[in-house]
Amino acid sequence: MNLSWLLETDSKSLRSMNGSRRNSGSSLVSSSSASSNLSHLEEDSWIMWGRIVNEWEEVRKKKEKQLKDLVRRGIPHHFRAIVWQLLCSAQNMPIKDQYSDLLKMTSPCEKLIRRDIARTYPEHEFFKEKDSLGQEVLFNVMKAYSLVDREVGYCQGSAFIVGLLLMQMPEEEAFCVFFKLMQEYRLRELFKPSMAELGLCMYQFESMIQEQLPELYVHFQAQSFHTSMYASSWFLTIFLTSFPLPFATRIFDIFMCEGLEIVFRVGLAILQMNQAELIQLDMEGMLQHFQRVIPHQFDSGPDKVIQAAYQVKYNAKKMKKLEKEYTTIKTKELEEQVEIKRLRTENRLLKQRIDTLEKESASLADRLIQGQVTRAQEAEENYLVKREVATLKQQCEEASAQLEQAKKTIRQLQQQSQAKGPSQFSEESVLQLERELVQARLKDAESQCALKEMQDKILEMEKRNSSLPDDTNVARLQEELIGVKLREAEAVTGLKELKQQVRNLEEHWQRHLARTAGRWKDGPKRNTLSELQDELMSVRLREAEAQAELRETRQRMLELETQNQIHSNQLRRAEQESRCLQERVQALTSQNKDMHVQLQEIKRKQAEIECKSKEEVMAVRLREADNIAAMAELQQHISELEIQKEEGKVQGQLNHTDSSQYIRDLKDQIEELKHEICCLKGQRGLPGQPTFDGIHIVNHYTGGVDDAYRSSDEDGAAPPQQRGRRLIRLHPALGDSDSEEDGETLRLTVPQNNHKSTTV
Repeated sequence: MNLSWLLETDSKSLRSMNGSRRNSGSSLVSSSSASSNLSHLEEDSWIMWGRIVNEWEEVRKKKEKQLKDLVRRGIPHHFRAIVWQLLCSAQNMPIKDQYSDLLKMTSPCEKLIRRDIARTYPEHEFFKEKDSLGQEVLFNVMKAYSLVDREVGYCQGSAFIVGLLLMQMPEEEAFCVFFKLMQEYRLRELFKPSMAELGLCMYQFESMIQEQLPELYVHFQAQSFHTSMYASSWFLTIFLTSFPLPFATRIFDIFMCEGLEIVFRVGLAILQMNQAELIQLDMEGMLQHFQRVIPHQFDSGPDKVIQAAYQVKYNAKKMKKLEKEYTTIKTKELEEQVEIKRLRTENRLLKQRIDTLEKESASLADRLIQGQVTRAQEAEENYLVKREVATLKQQCEEASAQLEQAKKTIRQLQQQSQAKGPSQFSEESVLQLERELVQARLKDAESQCALKEMQDKILEMEKRNSSLPDDTNVARLQEELIGVKLREAEAVTGLKELKQQVRNLEEHWQRHLARTAGRWKDGPKRNTLSELQDELMSVRLREAEAQAELRETRQRMLELETQNQIHSNQLRRAEQESRCLQERVQALTSQNKDMHVQLQEIKRKQAEIECKSKEEVMAVRLREADNIAAMAELQQHISELEIQKEEGKVQGQLNHTDSSQYIRDLKDQIEELKHEICCLKGQRGLPGQPTFDGIHIVNHYTGGVDDAYRSSDEDGAAPPQQRGRRLIRLHPALGDSDSEEDGETLRLTVPQNNHKSTTV
């Protein structure tokens, strides 16, 4: 029995064979052997498909048309697994060896796959039970493909196709067939995240409806019933979710052989068969019809639909042309979207710019007003400060006059003290004068400091005034305001003139009407002339009104131009003020840095000056101590000389002449010592003042220094009570700041006889 004989077998017998196969469609997963009571035609079909499988390459090349016809009539259930693999060339694929390794890996889509497993063929025996073998192998195949093709990953509709493959073959072969379908049957483009291929299919299918079913297309458009609302699942699942499984399996046989063309044909055939009913329904009714009525129309079998499908006109070139059109449309849409997005971005940026400019304008106006208020306040403060400065200057002048008066008084007192001697003025009066001098100097210093602070404040206020808007801007604004008011006055004057002209014309018109009221009985010519005059007057009135409107329009235009100029001037002034403020901020920043550097330098110099002053104070104190020690040694030496003199008198070692000579020698030595003391005084203080190296020496005995060296007879004649003791008291010098704390009193007692001693 050869292949040509099988192809010429009666079609009725083949249809009956297909009907018997459909009756056993509920056991698609079962792989048991054929029943023993198969009919003769079924045995012939088995033999025929067995030979086709064994001689596949030769049949595919030489008998392709007959093979397509056999596939359209239906592939026997037990041959579907091997025939599907042969149709898509999925045998011996290298990726099959990677399947076990892929199952060991982890896919990012596992959670989504697990969620949709229970929704895939929920009423089928192989998949309805949770964690059953069917669900497990379906999960494995979907997971393995999501790892192989990470761009597509997992899409919900693909699980129905994999489920149908698992009903026919083991999971490894199903994985290979599904991989081939995705790569070579346009399914991968359908399941991509963008779903661009699905949009193309919808466009092509809608164009076919418009061409072959124009009435239905118009009805769909009128009801806004888009093609994707009913046909997207047809292309994504090859009718597996929209029709019974036996019907969809027959369509899938042809899809494995011919590709997506069968989906277009069957879809259009279904619409042709239901066109009359669909035209009578609205959008919701059409949705119900597609979901509930159409799937049950083919319970008897798909032969009728398949036969109608191959009567549908399908032009591959036309489909290619539609594909190019769709690509062009999508490219334009993408460009428009990009342009719209760009325009929206520019619009958003412009709005932001406008908001920013409005905020800046409001801020600049506020700052201008604030600056004017601040300027007025600072002018008032400046006036008050000037008054205070004048008062302080007057006080400073008074303090200076008082200081000069005190200095004059001190000089007079010093002159009087030098003329009358140190004993005429008490120590307390000198201290009081010095205190007054110190207080006067302190007041002078305070006045100078206050004056300096006021001068600094005046300089700062002058700087602030210089940064504020100057009077020229105010003058310019006033000029602009005057110009605007002048233009407004001119416009008002012109408007008044026009109104007066209109009133004059109206009066003239009324007089004209009064004159021509009795002329209606005149002849036709005179009446025509009157009508022409009336029309002329009306034209003049309209002309006057038009001129008035024109003047008003010009006045409005002038007002708008004035407002525009004012706004432009305000914006320009705001920009100038902004630049001035920025320059001022920069200048203040640099000035602050310079002042900081100067402050550091002043601190450093002050520290150096303090160190030097401390060193100088220590050196002065050391010199004072040396001078005091030298003076004490000299006084001690004087005392020793006087003691020697007294001892010589007592012992009688000297005669009268010799003692006089000896006394003269001692006087000379004393004079030399006094000269040395005066020299020491000259080194520390001014000549003529009663200070010695910061120490006053005051006589507390009645006689002069020469009285201490009277003759021995005079000393012996004086009573002991009258023989006074010569005391030299050393106390701190006046005006020395450290005298009250560090001063010491040296008492020098010069003996008058041999029973007195000198005390230091």
